[in-house]
Amino acid sequence: GRALLVRPDGSSYGGFGAHPELDRTVAAEARALLDAGRTGTLEIGARGSRCGAPVTVLVESSVPPPRMIVFGAIDFAAALVRAGKFLGYHVTVCDARPVFATRARFPEADEIVVEWPHTYLERTATDGRTVLCVLTHDAKFDIPLLRVALRLPVAYVGAMGSRRTHLDRARRLREAGVTEPELARLRSPIGLDLGARTPEETALSIAAQIVAERRGGSGRALTGGHTPIHHDAGQARIDSVA
Repeated sequence: GRALLVRPDGSSYGGFGAHPELDRTVAAEARALLDAGRTGTLEIGARGSRCGAPVTVLVESSVPPPRMIVFGAIDFAAALVRAGKFLGYHVTVCDARPVFATRARFPEADEIVVEWPHTYLERTATDGRTVLCVLTHDAKFDIPLLRVALRLPVAYVGAMGSRRTHLDRARRLREAGVTEPELARLRSPIGLDLGARTPEETALSIAAQIVAERRGGSGRALTGGHTPIHHDAGQARIDSVA
């Protein structure tokens, strides 16, 4: 019957009373479920470890799933939609071109929006868990969109393109009034260096970078390393553990 409330700012109220470390561990371990807006159970050791007599904790989230918005209805976007759904995101595909942004091409997307990307981003709801993936690879879409995106308090902003494209994009963004701190938030070229070539491999590299950004990972191989496998990325962004 005991409960621990985890607030968006990372503070908490209540507790389980068995051991001080248990409350901290519950909040840290529950973060993945809470971030995804999912309810489920965790088995956690009574002293905050995963050994010894386990404690079963019900994690009840009071927020909807996080959003992934994919801008650009290209072939790579279809693979990224599937990866986003696998990670538990509510996935929206947005493109100004109705011939490309269709349900037939993106059957697994939760929403398909035919609208200029920056106009849609200005009016839609985002929060600190939202991830924005810009795959349009076209300056007339990218620049006004990224100018809006880099000023929003979202979790991740990435843009597809070559290194040459990135340099040109950065120049254009500076000319459009984007500041250096804002530009530093942009992950471009998008994704981790996995040597990806196919749409599916590229989607995996983008998804891996999103997870690393949100969880505080380095993106380096675990083999031979000495850093923790599971990171505490900071405050718990969400809402209740009961």
